Amino acid sequence: MRKLLNWGLLGVAAAAITVSVIGVQAKADTTLDKDLKEYKPVAGISGNLVSVGSDTLNNLMTFWTEGYRKHYPNVTFSVEGKGSTTAPPALTDGQSDLGPMSREMKTEEINAFEKKWGYKPSRVAVAIDALAVFVHKDNPVKSLTMPQVDAIFSSTRKGKYKEDVTKWGQVGLEGDWANQNITLYGRNSASGTYGYFKEHALFKGDFKPAVKEQPGSSTVVQLIGEDRSGAGYSGIGYATAGVRAVPLAKAEGDTAYEATAENCYNGKYPLSRYLYVYFNRAPGKEANAAVREFFAFIHSKEGQEIVLKDGFIPLTSKVVEKNSSYK
Repeated sequence: MRKLLNWGLLGVAAAAITVSVIGVQAKADTTLDKDLKEYKPVAGISGNLVSVGSDTLNNLMTFWTEGYRKHYPNVTFSVEGKGSTTAPPALTDGQSDLGPMSREMKTEEINAFEKKWGYKPSRVAVAIDALAVFVHKDNPVKSLTMPQVDAIFSSTRKGKYKEDVTKWGQVGLEGDWANQNITLYGRNSASGTYGYFKEHALFKGDFKPAVKEQPGSSTVVQLIGEDRSGAGYSGIGYATAGVRAVPLAKAEGDTAYEATAENCYNGKYPLSRYLYVYFNRAPGKEANAAVREFFAFIHSKEGQEIVLKDGFIPLTSKVVEKNSSYK
């Protein structure tokens, strides 16, 4: 699922979600879909679960496991978040039960899993993310187009912007900002966020060598907050008071939209995406009981409240209903 357009076809009412925005940073003032169900624990759940994958999802997975273990103290968890690229081989080799990813699995990753197990991996959408272009909180840039974002971060400019962008004055800033060089921060190639940004923001082009790659999203945002000329990309859940997310337009002349829940639900924000957890489930068989209940917990009102508290965007009941392959 490349982008979150078609929400209307799912009967999702964006009016069920309200978002308070301070500057352009969405705050956890959102209300959940009223049709999300309360979680009901079941008897006999125990065991050990291992999660290997996305850094973007690392905090969410940790919070979910903490909430889950309040219901099932006999389940132990190990959560490792070094990047989405680490999830497929860990699942394929049987070294993990859960593979959090901030992007879809690539064809070659699915093929490797299928060669080992004889069937494709299963996946569940667990939250929604607005991949944000962050700048320092004092940066006055009002908005950017996707071709401008490409010209800032890429060496290939497949978005066909008129020029390579290296200074803030080239995207409309004046005064002492005009001649300031843009310092670039991003994720490393093991990250699903890196891959998603490369495909959707760079039009499948290449990053500039000047992008300072970081192993984690929180580090990217921290460095931008310390660098007045900085710009970088990360999931909206890692926003801090030191940065702000720039409203984005798909093309010159189009309206720029902030990274809010409503703009992700209706498909207007250009860099909205699902966050997934992949798992191993043989066709015709139920998932491991501890895994099954973990997904049920994530999809409950309690689980999606955790999504809100961590700064991401909750699923609606319609999306939960369509993501029940673990049952």
